[in-house]
Amino acid sequence: MSTLLEFFLFLKQRKKYWLWPLFIILIALSLLMVLAQGSALAPFIYSLF
Repeated sequence: MSTLLEFFLFLKQRKKYWLWPLFIILIALSLLMVLAQGSALAPFIYSLF
C-alpha cells in the first residue's frame, strides 16, 4: 500500500495529471482479468485481448 500512496503523491507533486486516465484503465483491466479468471465468461474476455 505504501507504494500506491507514494505513486499518488508523485503524480500530485509532479503534476502528471495526464497519467491518471492511463492508471485507471490499467487498474480496471487488471480487475476484469482477475474477476473473470474462474468464470464462464473467461474465453470471451480473453478473446478481446
